[in-house]
Amino acid sequence: MNLLDNPTRILLFTGKGGVGKTTAACASALALADAGHRVLLVSTDPASNLDEVLGLTLTGIPLPVPGAPGLYSMNIDPEEKAREYREQVVAPYRGVLPESAVRSIEERLSGACTVEIAAFQEFSRIVASGGEFEHVVLDTAPTGHTLRLLELPAAWSDYLQTSAGDPSCLGPLSGLQQQKALFEAARAALADPSITTLVLVARPDAASLAEAERSRAELAELGVRNQRLVINGLFAAADRSDALAAAMEREARAAVAGIPPALADLPRDERSLLPHDLVGLEALRAFSSGEPVQIAASEPAMEGPDGSEGLHDLVDRLGRRPWGVVMTMGKGGVGKTWVARRLAVELARRGHRVDLTTTDPAGQLPAGLAETPNLRVSSLDPEAETQAYKAEIMSTAGAMLDERGRALLEEDLRSPCTEEIAVFRAFAARVSEAEGRIVVIDTAPTGHTLLLLDAAQSYHREVLRHPGGAPEEVLGLLPRLRDPDFTRVLLVTLPEATPVHEAQALERDLRRADIHPFAWVVNRSLSATHGVQDPLLTRRRSNEARYLREVREGATRMVVLPWEAEAAAVGAAF
Repeated sequence: MNLLDNPTRILLFTGKGGVGKTTAACASALALADAGHRVLLVSTDPASNLDEVLGLTLTGIPLPVPGAPGLYSMNIDPEEKAREYREQVVAPYRGVLPESAVRSIEERLSGACTVEIAAFQEFSRIVASGGEFEHVVLDTAPTGHTLRLLELPAAWSDYLQTSAGDPSCLGPLSGLQQQKALFEAARAALADPSITTLVLVARPDAASLAEAERSRAELAELGVRNQRLVINGLFAAADRSDALAAAMEREARAAVAGIPPALADLPRDERSLLPHDLVGLEALRAFSSGEPVQIAASEPAMEGPDGSEGLHDLVDRLGRRPWGVVMTMGKGGVGKTWVARRLAVELARRGHRVDLTTTDPAGQLPAGLAETPNLRVSSLDPEAETQAYKAEIMSTAGAMLDERGRALLEEDLRSPCTEEIAVFRAFAARVSEAEGRIVVIDTAPTGHTLLLLDAAQSYHREVLRHPGGAPEEVLGLLPRLRDPDFTRVLLVTLPEATPVHEAQALERDLRRADIHPFAWVVNRSLSATHGVQDPLLTRRRSNEARYLREVREGATRMVVLPWEAEAAAVGAAF
């Protein structure tokens, strides 16, 4: 890959789940080692198959990779590091504060912010480890959210001793005071183009490229400006008579042609869509070099996975109770918005009164939806909801503070978590409207959704800085979400390793909150698509079988949807 022509010491790979960032990171690390360098490859993705790819069981310490002299690898579990970090912060208060106060602190350190801060702490330690390795390759970059938090002056204050218990991102920062120099050194390394390269990895589809542009702009604003782009999964049809193959190629070409200008200006590497998962060092070497992939003949695949249902079966089930909430959940890029639209339209066509709404900041609902009889369409504008919420808090809780207190509150309200709480309140109002109607909600990507659900459990903390108290619809939200007769959660995924494993992690989080999915929806499955002839696609269809089995073994019910060109499918729905 061209990004290895003059590599910096630190290479950070970032992108949506399933775009191939771990593959690109592994291939880059291996290429550097093959060139005679001493390289540390660090994985922070607990759902990755890095052990299988490299042929060893990774731990939290660097281990040599067999068959790759000079290459060492380690795996950091961010959830485990978050637990360690949480205990590091809480331990000094055990036996000093009442047990109820300790539990409150632990609760305030239980969110996504803590995971990000803990992961950045490990990243900082690796950066500061000195010259033992010539290159350090990480398969996940710190987010703009994390870097902005570390810019808050409150990050370096004794927040826990002064906090009244409000639901901010500042709580997780309380353990950082003693490590200010370490973190500042890491920030400086990120901003130094001679030390760090940020590699944005994307698929050739509009949503993935839009996410890459958002990350590019956000991290560039924070000083991380040495950036490159890898577009992974470009497809060229080998069989022009295969209508699906031709449509996939057109979609990919259109997405690449529409790349945002600033993203298009970055140095770029492109890699072709592969017929199978990458396993083994030779496969990684071929990916790095860009060599053509030899496609072996594929075994026959099932044309409709056993034990699965289709879209109309799912609509039949959902329509048996013509009220309540239907939520599509999953990682960005798996088709939650598309599935929500199709379900809403089909339910409305069957005579049900349906509301379709989105809490996804990136979601755009076609105007044609509004013309469907029985269907009412609305969208939550995160920016507008956030501004209204900030104004409300400053005019209520802020009115009781002195100048210093107001400054701290304003600072805290600039946190991205403020948007989560603001959108959550509007989300709760939509759920409360589901009496006598079916409300279909296209939720935002997984981390966003989990924060909304976490807010449902801990909203009482927000009330502490909101003298007016919690609205009735907010107080009743979590019981509604937990009621299987009222709320039906659909986990949307793709028949690929990372999307399935990420959806499994989301399901575990939901079950801990006593929310049980109604069904899994496997979107864009070639196994459920008729007429596939292209040799690369038939091979990928065979490769889906293991992931469909994995879903089927754990799901109450599994719905498998065929691969459809999105524009054509949406048109058919309307």
